[in-house]
Amino acid sequence: MTNLNIDALTRRIDQKRDALIDLTQSLIRIPTLNPPGEFYEDCARLIGDRLKPNNFEVSYFRAEGTPGDSDRYPRMNVVARHAANPGPCVHFNSHIDVVAVGKGWQQEPFAADLIGDRIYGRGACDMKGGLAASIIAVEAYLELCPDHPGAIEISGTADEETGGYGGVAYLAAKGIMAKPRIDHVIIPEPLDKDRVCLGHRGVWWAEIETKGHMAHGSMPFDGDCAVRHMHAVIDKFERELFPHLASKRTNMPVVPDGAKQSTLNINSIHGGESEEFDGLPAPLVADSCRMVIDRRFLIEEQLATVKSEVITLLDGLKADRHQFDYAIRDIFEVIPTMTDVHAPVVTAVSQAIEDVLKKPATMVVSPGTYDQKHIDRIGKLSNCIAYGPGILTLAHQPDEYIEVQDMLDSAKVMAIALHNLLHGPDACLD
Repeated sequence: MTNLNIDALTRRIDQKRDALIDLTQSLIRIPTLNPPGEFYEDCARLIGDRLKPNNFEVSYFRAEGTPGDSDRYPRMNVVARHAANPGPCVHFNSHIDVVAVGKGWQQEPFAADLIGDRIYGRGACDMKGGLAASIIAVEAYLELCPDHPGAIEISGTADEETGGYGGVAYLAAKGIMAKPRIDHVIIPEPLDKDRVCLGHRGVWWAEIETKGHMAHGSMPFDGDCAVRHMHAVIDKFERELFPHLASKRTNMPVVPDGAKQSTLNINSIHGGESEEFDGLPAPLVADSCRMVIDRRFLIEEQLATVKSEVITLLDGLKADRHQFDYAIRDIFEVIPTMTDVHAPVVTAVSQAIEDVLKKPATMVVSPGTYDQKHIDRIGKLSNCIAYGPGILTLAHQPDEYIEVQDMLDSAKVMAIALHNLLHGPDACLD
């Protein structure tokens, strides 16, 4: 069936408003906190049980051996597939994990209360609202086009918030979320309903350790304080590295504007004794100080250059500062990625945005990484974007919420784009 009445499809989605609210609330009420990775299987089973009656073939994959996986906290993923006829495969991927609740909430973080048009809760925006919208979009589409060409897949995957190695990376390495098995991927991350997110900046996480010599705190001249050496590193960052990074600009359409430059965040610093002890500290000179840095870089930069800028600074301190010594350890690295604006998935979603919202789509790039990095790098599939409901700046915030109307509008966009991708250039929406 090539012809599809667009009004009939959008009306069908509007009729599912209550079902969309109920599904979103059910997903939020499962506190899939990561770390440590709680209740992943419960959430995966909810998704699978929802889709199985609609003739989806449902499979569960535990990412054994990946970081954090254990019998207590299994890294469980679900992939549901509806294949009616030969043709391309369109895959909707959402992560099921959410970050820590944190402080400052006025609403109960896992109550999923509906207040006005907003559903509140941790993960409402990032990204259980997007997951629910994609499921409703597919359900509505199948009710009108049960004999569609190709295959439709929906997945709920683990650990995106901590790198995605127990989720999309694992499935991509197994060939499940990879070419040639799938052709188009839409990730309903909260980038706003009128935006197509083409990709993301790069990231390099590293731990820098400055080294010292322990001594009695009353006689610091007998030791060498690693914390003071770390202060010298930070001073170098402030005077040399941060201004240098601020001068770098990108042609990527990164949002918000502050992320159009290279950035570095000092994630944490710890020096001296263990911070887990509640009693009085011992009088010691710190012989070690460790700092974790989070460097975000642009598609115009090379990872080797990004690393050398920090290492050259540290080597300069080693040459100039008395007794300065350091070690550096890579933690995590991702190369920037950006899908071509003429890729089929970009064209299909952009046209659907115009059909639903009556305005042109905006092309953006995310300031932070998400699971597109694994689909691109491991799955070898460049035809991938992020598109979903929600406001990006609400992610990880207290009183996170998702607006019901935004989910409905995004579901309409996803359903129309799905039709166009399954039917190809000859798709017709009346």
